[in-house]
Amino acid sequence: MSRSPLDNPHLWNRRKLLTTLGFGAAAAVTTRLAWSTWQEYHVETGGGTSTVPTWAQLEAVPDRPDIEIVESPAGPVATPVMAGEATGPGPDHRFDVVINNGRVIDPASGFDGLVNVGIDADRITALLAVPLEGRDTIDATGLIVAPGFIDLLSYEPNEFGAWLKIADGVTSNLALHGVGSSAEQFFDRYTGVSPVHFGGAFHHHYWRGSQLGIGIEDPPSSAALDRLEQAARNGIERGFAGIAFSPEYSPGTTNEEMARLVAVAAEYGHVSFFHLRYSDPEPPGTSLEAIAEVMSIAERHEAATHIQHLTSTGGTFVMEEAIALIEQARDFGIDVTACVYPYDFWGTFLASNRFSRGWRKRYRIDYGDLQVAGTTERLTPATFARARAENKLVAAIGSIPEDEVQLAMTRPWVMIGSDAIPTVGLNNHPRGAGTFARTLGRYVRELGVLDLRTGLAKMTIQPALRVERMIPAMKRKGRLQRGADADIVVFDPLQIADQATVAEPGRPSAGISWVMIDGRIALRAGRPQRDVLAGRALTADAS
Repeated sequence: MSRSPLDNPHLWNRRKLLTTLGFGAAAAVTTRLAWSTWQEYHVETGGGTSTVPTWAQLEAVPDRPDIEIVESPAGPVATPVMAGEATGPGPDHRFDVVINNGRVIDPASGFDGLVNVGIDADRITALLAVPLEGRDTIDATGLIVAPGFIDLLSYEPNEFGAWLKIADGVTSNLALHGVGSSAEQFFDRYTGVSPVHFGGAFHHHYWRGSQLGIGIEDPPSSAALDRLEQAARNGIERGFAGIAFSPEYSPGTTNEEMARLVAVAAEYGHVSFFHLRYSDPEPPGTSLEAIAEVMSIAERHEAATHIQHLTSTGGTFVMEEAIALIEQARDFGIDVTACVYPYDFWGTFLASNRFSRGWRKRYRIDYGDLQVAGTTERLTPATFARARAENKLVAAIGSIPEDEVQLAMTRPWVMIGSDAIPTVGLNNHPRGAGTFARTLGRYVRELGVLDLRTGLAKMTIQPALRVERMIPAMKRKGRLQRGADADIVVFDPLQIADQATVAEPGRPSAGISWVMIDGRIALRAGRPQRDVLAGRALTADAS
């Protein structure tokens, strides 16, 4: 195989790379949605609502799903159907649940139309343009009906945080930053008691430290590395999806160590997820070198990789260069994606390695920029030591340039992932409760950084496609099509917004009215249905 220019990260030349790629202002171009167009179709006019126009039919793309032509008052409408599905029930069928009068958006196919949704058991069984009868009926007039959101960068679905995820529209909570237990313990712990679907990745940092006793600054012995590899195999074969790495938090992790485990993930056709080794542009050890290190490993092992929270680890202060480097790797044939959360500040625990050497210079923040999450307290040199001894999670206010958040979001290979879930005590970053509503409220509606369908795609079909070769159940998620799983979110596009703050990170999102998980209503008219525990284990296929 030909060698990549990324083969040796220590020989990588930033200036040469940028000159070669001819990076320019065009990278910052964004698309915008005319929200006024949607509003004008749903305003009250004396005798009722205004006339609804005919919506665009499916785009002609080579891999579009099957379509079904249904009649509407405005003429024929092409609705999406999952391949291989038999003919669905007609409008005279009595469905378990129906969603009438909503604007249905399926980013997977491009469908965007005013049709009604029929649900039987755990599946979407009809998309029809006439009113439907159901045992339970949701009136979605003026609302958007979309696939349930997939959070591919979360943690374990604890009983407290899972309900705030649902309030944010999340139906699948994937702990792909790594699970702090064995696969058996993880799936046994949440099966039958989780309100959201759940899955997770093998956590390299947890196993090397908590299970094998390797110090965070220490490289593993040959025997320990063999045990790590076997533990990773066991985890994947028992349902974990991929392997998660956090070398910034265990800096003793060697390049060989990561390469050995990436090769294991690739052997099973799984993705390796990276919280990169460095998070700043200050040498020695820059975030761009960390990207090059991972791309080099991925190229050597023909491995799929995903960079976690690119705006806070990998691209901070150098986003243009980071994007150029990743896109060069993609052009070379390396399978790499990334995710971001929609905030201009990161947060982590004070006892972590991130607050070791020269953090003020590296992250361009000071003591007063650190706010203890769940409080209004800003730290001082005098209170920093106390908070660090208590290992408080702090939000580093102003630590991510806003223009870099927006630039990263526009890249087609970047998805939305929260990197958080609220816990009891609420010493948490607000992204745990507000990521998805904030994306749609701030970055779609208010700023127009993304159009609506693109924003939805980044939290539905894109993460589904990224993980479905590992987790077969995901092939029916992230889609609003006949035959897909009935994981659905209904929201008001004019009201959806995050309400969680650093001081109050447990405030539920606004504007999300209904959430269905596996065909059951978990959020009804904005109220959580705490007796509905419909979440299923999303186990990986190791064959």
